[in-house]
Amino acid sequence: MNRYEALRTENGFNISDYEARVINAINEHVGSAHVILALSGGVDSAVCAALLAKAVPGRLHCIFVDHGLMRKNEGSEVAAAFENHDLDLIRIEASGRFLEKLAGVTEPEMKRKIVGEEFIRVFEEEAEKLSDVEFLAQGTIYPDVVESGTDGAGVVKSHHNVGGLPDTLNFKGIVEPLRCLYKGEVRELGRQLGLPASITERQPFPGPGLGVRCIGEVTREKLDVLREADAIFREEVSAHGIQADQYFAVLTGANSVGVAGGERLYGHTIALRAIATADFMTCKIVPLPYDLLERVVDRIVSGIPEVNRVVYDITNKPPATIEWE
Repeated sequence: MNRYEALRTENGFNISDYEARVINAINEHVGSAHVILALSGGVDSAVCAALLAKAVPGRLHCIFVDHGLMRKNEGSEVAAAFENHDLDLIRIEASGRFLEKLAGVTEPEMKRKIVGEEFIRVFEEEAEKLSDVEFLAQGTIYPDVVESGTDGAGVVKSHHNVGGLPDTLNFKGIVEPLRCLYKGEVRELGRQLGLPASITERQPFPGPGLGVRCIGEVTREKLDVLREADAIFREEVSAHGIQADQYFAVLTGANSVGVAGGERLYGHTIALRAIATADFMTCKIVPLPYDLLERVVDRIVSGIPEVNRVVYDITNKPPATIEWE
């Protein structure tokens, strides 16, 4: 058990006083050193950034890697959200680099490993440009640790921020202030830190991004199709006021025959998924109204020529995981 996991068992646990306790732990850990954090814009990394900006103001360098695997318009939204925080935000455009590494790769765990390792390569390059950087911070939360295998448990799926970091990583240590928290607790901590609802209520997003929602080989064309379908689905679910903890589209990798303009065509199949969960360790599907599904399908197949079929995933966890890969 590391110093951050121990914060949950020391004198009981209460999220309301966790901020002060973890800030003390961070300061004891890093001293006067500078810290680097991967800021994806997801809840975990965003709360981690806000926490570290408060714990080590002026000494936090957030590396925002635009790997081309984000949701529609997400890159610009993330950059704008942290303009007024006491941190150094460095945005790196690296989509071509990541897609080159992922070319021809279809195995889910390999995709996760490639994205994670390429992130580290980018960090190493950026760290060399900065002085006094000794620590790498990560927004690891407890479910990430469990799913990646711990205390003899089997691996459900690896997370790029849990273990497996290259031996060449040139940092003194790793700072994981959210490691003992569940997702709901991370959101509550973010609210305590004054982050806006657009951040604290943002849906979870896997480290490899759309790379693991694009089944099979990842290409720029497939990502563009998925981005549009996902944006339509999330917009409609939000507009209908559906209560769900996570909802997203998946490019299934299955092509099917369709008809358009009286002509036969072979197009992509999109899957839609919406779930409710208390801790992301298990989940139940959220039944979506048929009129909502019908509108989403109409918008997707009429607005995205490459897609001719949409299916609806109603599988709980277990047996399925929340993500398809």
